[in-house]
Order: sequence, then structure tokens, then C-alpha cells
Amino acid sequence: MFEEIKLQDQLLAMILRNNFSKPGVSFFTPNNFSQQLAFMNHPIGKVIEPHVHNIVKREVQVTQEVLILKKGKLRVDFYDDDKNYFKSVILNPGDVILLASGGHGFKVLEEIDMIEIKQGPYKGDIDKTRIPSIEDENVVF
Repeated sequence: MFEEIKLQDQLLAMILRNNFSKPGVSFFTPNNFSQQLAFMNHPIGKVIEPHVHNIVKREVQVTQEVLILKKGKLRVDFYDDDKNYFKSVILNPGDVILLASGGHGFKVLEEIDMIEIKQGPYKGDIDKTRIPSIEDENVVF
């Protein structure tokens, strides 16, 4: 299963659920994203040709991050660019999310092991503006 979280025409996130499967290569992100998300399923014996990546200058304007939930349960809260709460979703083990735009916050519902992938180098507080968390009683799914 694949989901897009949209606020009007703005793509906030893409969620690739653990149960997604499709033969071949499935890219979900547009070519202009600074992070690319794909799913690959190949049969035994498939050869992916050895290669190196060329040096190509890229300019990144906004950080996009990918989270891979290995264990536990995580609530992801989405906010618009003006820091207004929009809605929440729950991630389960094996789910992958690409946070594309807008704001986001998290609440751990069950102890998690999670992998985060994003552009670097990380610049600390220069990289983000904090948003007050949504209260549990105001969460919308």
C-alpha cells in the first residue's frame, strides 16, 4: 500500500507501507525531489549492473527526510507551512515515510527503532523552526 498525505495541492509526505509489493522498480517521487523514494522487487538471479555515481552539482533548498520504522508504533503529526496542525497518521514496523514539505512532529506510541535518512550536513537549530505539539485530544486521523 502507498499513501500520499496532501494538504490541498501540497504534498506533505509519502508513506510506503510494509505490505507494499510490486515486481520491478517503482519510483514514487517526482524527479525534482532532493530525496528519491523507490521500491524494488527482483527475482533470484537478477543482475543490477555495477556502477559508480558521477559527481553532479545539486542545490538543495529544503530538507526532505526518509524514516524507516523497524520496531514499534509512531504517530506522525503534519503541519502546513504556517505551522497549523493538519492531521496525523500511525506508522507501524516496516513502514517508510518520506517527509516532503510542511511541518511534522512525532509521538512514540510503542518503543521504536527507527532509521532516518536526510541531506547533510546537519546544521542544528539553523535547519528547523520548532512548532508546539498538538495535544492528544486534538489529534485527527
